[in-house]
Amino acid sequence: MNNGIASCDNIFSHRFEPDKMFSHSRVKIAIIGAGPVGSLCACFMAENGYDVTVYESRKDIRLEKSTSGRSINLALSERGINALQFIGLDNIVIEELTEPMYGRMIHSIDGQKYSIMYDVNKNKCLYSVSRKELNAFLLTKLENYSNVKLNFSHKLVNVDFNSKLLTFQKLLENQLETVKPDIIIGCDGAHSVIRKHMTRLPMFNYSQTYIDHGYFEINLPSTETKDTLTPGHLHIWPRNTFMLIALPNKDKSWTCTLFMPMDKFPLILESEKEEILRFFNEYFKDFMDLIQPEYLLNQVTNGEARTLISIKCNPYHVNDSFLLMGDAAHAIVPFYGQGMNAGFEDCTILNQLLEEFDHDLKTVIKTFTSRRIQDAEAISDLALYNYIEMRDLVARKSFLWRKKLDNILNKWFPQTWISLHSAVSFTTISYKQCKLDNQWQDQVLFRIFILFATFFSIALYFIFAAIMSKTLQ
Repeated sequence: MNNGIASCDNIFSHRFEPDKMFSHSRVKIAIIGAGPVGSLCACFMAENGYDVTVYESRKDIRLEKSTSGRSINLALSERGINALQFIGLDNIVIEELTEPMYGRMIHSIDGQKYSIMYDVNKNKCLYSVSRKELNAFLLTKLENYSNVKLNFSHKLVNVDFNSKLLTFQKLLENQLETVKPDIIIGCDGAHSVIRKHMTRLPMFNYSQTYIDHGYFEINLPSTETKDTLTPGHLHIWPRNTFMLIALPNKDKSWTCTLFMPMDKFPLILESEKEEILRFFNEYFKDFMDLIQPEYLLNQVTNGEARTLISIKCNPYHVNDSFLLMGDAAHAIVPFYGQGMNAGFEDCTILNQLLEEFDHDLKTVIKTFTSRRIQDAEAISDLALYNYIEMRDLVARKSFLWRKKLDNILNKWFPQTWISLHSAVSFTTISYKQCKLDNQWQDQVLFRIFILFATFFSIALYFIFAAIMSKTLQ
């Protein structure tokens, strides 16, 4: 493991003594999925003294060489940091694993560049982090708990909601295992097996939407960049219906992602090498100055475009013993960088409910849906809107003027006027309230515009009338 994970071992090896935990060890919690949200949820439940077993269908990702192309870099923001703080990992994760992004660097098609800072008044930032490295860090953290057991290569194949029986296929031993925990928490991602079984139950509502756009990941190694890409930024090449973005990594490389309509990808990925280079040179000329053509072609010709899905369901629980969290409950498209943060905030909400209802797990599970669902649906809608903003609106003068106006009003009224992006990324204001506040701000600015337009029209009328009167004399 890397130094960051080793540091985690040293700092927290003494922290989890049984006499410092709540006495809930007789309650057995099964968490399905050992991704970032599942791992963090397991940490939360272990901190509260529960007997936790985590089941993951994949092998231990810490033993894998690479997961390139599988996922987009994550942007850690306030909600995720707040959740990590509960288990004492906020500062060490930021220091060991992340690179700060203080704003967007926009690359115009004519080669011009300009920076749009996220927060000019308080200089707040997002943190770019590798999904795999963060996941590995949390898994290593889990190993410090004596009341947590990790089971990799355990594929969930059957769920009995009445008897609370879970059947797993042990992939390494090619045999079945049935367990009966007290509480089951599904954190097994957008293609959740737990949720799939829930869809067969009456009164369980579920919808999924594949958006028309997909993504393709490109690695820009540190040896290629030569500090040409300005550090401290999320770089965006907006091209109306598609875009390229680049997020910094700790090793000074960049994870780049091309987003575009799925029906357009074959025209690029399946083209001749000359056509591939022509496309990138036409639309991303300054990006091509940073990467060797052969290195780019090797990635494009050997990779594949991946789909993006948005999932909503209701409720998040079945009976009083099954609960969905993270992408299993509310998968969203990645354009607000809030997928992981929303999942981490789920853990915070769950922990708040445990305190509020004095660890009455039946009440906690039933309450989680009503406490969370409106916020989850709000960020799902906002994420779709933000794609339009990133690929198109950021290149428009009207967007830049609105951003400047938001900054001025925030400086004058810091508690009242918080821009939508800042509210979502740099506060823990509920997603639903962020959306409502933005609608209110739009109405205020529209009314101010109408007021000024009215005064201007009246003034213009009187000026014109005075000129005409003098002319007639």
